Amino acid sequence: MRTATSSEPPQSEGVFSRWTTRRWLRTGVCVTLAVLAVLGSLGGWAMWRTSQLTSELVDRRSPALIEAMRVEQALVNQETGIRGYGLSGRPDFLQPYTQGMDDEKNALRRLRPLVRDDARASADLAETEKRAGAWQQRIARPVSSASAQDAMKLTAQRATEGKAAFDALRKALARLQAHLQDERAAATGDLRRAVTLRNWVFAVIAVVILLVAVLVFEGLRRGITGPLSRLGTDAREVAQGRFDRSITGTGPADLRELAADVDSMRGRLLEELQFSEASRALLDEQAADLKRSNTELEQFAYVASHDLQEPLRKVSSFTQLLQRRYGGQLDEKADQYIAFAVDGANRMQNLINDLLAFSRVGRQYNDHQEVDLEALLDRALDNLSVTVEETGAEIAHDALPTVVGDPTQLGMLWQNLLSNAVKFRSPDRTPRIHVGASREGDTWTFAVSDNGIGIAAEFREKVFVLFQRLHTKDAYPGTGIGLAMCKKVVEFHGGRIRIDDGHEPGTRVVFTLPAAGSAPGASPRGTQQP
Repeated sequence: MRTATSSEPPQSEGVFSRWTTRRWLRTGVCVTLAVLAVLGSLGGWAMWRTSQLTSELVDRRSPALIEAMRVEQALVNQETGIRGYGLSGRPDFLQPYTQGMDDEKNALRRLRPLVRDDARASADLAETEKRAGAWQQRIARPVSSASAQDAMKLTAQRATEGKAAFDALRKALARLQAHLQDERAAATGDLRRAVTLRNWVFAVIAVVILLVAVLVFEGLRRGITGPLSRLGTDAREVAQGRFDRSITGTGPADLRELAADVDSMRGRLLEELQFSEASRALLDEQAADLKRSNTELEQFAYVASHDLQEPLRKVSSFTQLLQRRYGGQLDEKADQYIAFAVDGANRMQNLINDLLAFSRVGRQYNDHQEVDLEALLDRALDNLSVTVEETGAEIAHDALPTVVGDPTQLGMLWQNLLSNAVKFRSPDRTPRIHVGASREGDTWTFAVSDNGIGIAAEFREKVFVLFQRLHTKDAYPGTGIGLAMCKKVVEFHGGRIRIDDGHEPGTRVVFTLPAAGSAPGASPRGTQQP
């Protein structure tokens, strides 16, 4: 838990310290977008202003000045033509006058819309048109429409008036052109200043964008990538085994919370590791004790079985001798007691022999080599030949493979499974036993099937437990070690053994062994009766 300190941070700093990465990013993006929007607006305004002034200069001011000059040129041509015709009387001198009239009309038609929004220029243009009309009415039209003789007389009579009228026209045109020239110069200056302003605005925009980019990258480095990098470094050190290293978070609130969670996980792992180390030490100690105990038990069972053999043989021998010598000479109770003693001694000897064989599995019998299971099965059938012949059992088997294992243990496996199949036969039918083999990948699956009395479902797991008997010794002889030994042999070879639940009637014992190389075909052999 975090403890409160006497000096609290300022309220603003406390507020910012609670901001998460998402909030910082959202705020940064919003501020950046606002700055870019303002800069974009300024840039757009600068571009619009420059474009407007350019359009004003190109589309109005310069064309207006040009058209005013064309009007002057047309009037000068008219005056030249009229003066030439009036002095010479030659009609061809009227050609400039006629062309000047057309040029004047066209120039005025184009000039009027260009100065419509300029009151002063419009007034100067009206004055120019008034002066031009007066000159044309008093001088140009009368001279151009008169004959050569009359034109020369009229020109001489109105020479002074014509010069004065045209000089007034020139002054009006000069005022118009001067005003248009001033307007054009002013527009040019405004455009130059607008271009300068636009360039400065875009330079400022570039600098601000660069500054924003630097601030963004620096903010990401300090607020996100830096804390994440430090957190990753600390986490990797913890992952390499330094569980005592505490993880301290920096940056936004969620990254600090993440660091606190990782540090909490580190603390939990440290606790679990310490507990695991203590448990492992205890487990190793218990395993050592168990191994020592198992070794002592195996040695005890082995020694006990050997030490019990000699007195048991004496008991068995003398009870059998007593039975042969005094059988029938004592009363019926004595004969019964002697028979009990002989049977008990014999069963005790069988039990000791089975226990001795069971203790040797994995300890004395541990010679792994390539084993031909078919040869082992034939040997087991030879050992059981008398029992098979007495019961009339029919035994068939598939072609069996070669596996890697201990031949003695695998031989005991076959002999126990086959003897059980014959022993627990049904009295109502001839015993039929089949040994099947099939390969699935790297595993061989074997099945020993019979048509005997079967095993009830509730006992299919118990039959593999040591000394578990489902019947009395009078019904079926044995010590109850056979299937327990089979389970131990199969598991020692890396396989598993079970009772097939779906086989009826009788019992099917299924077990697996690891495969060793290729196996022969699976064509079944005929019935064998050794």
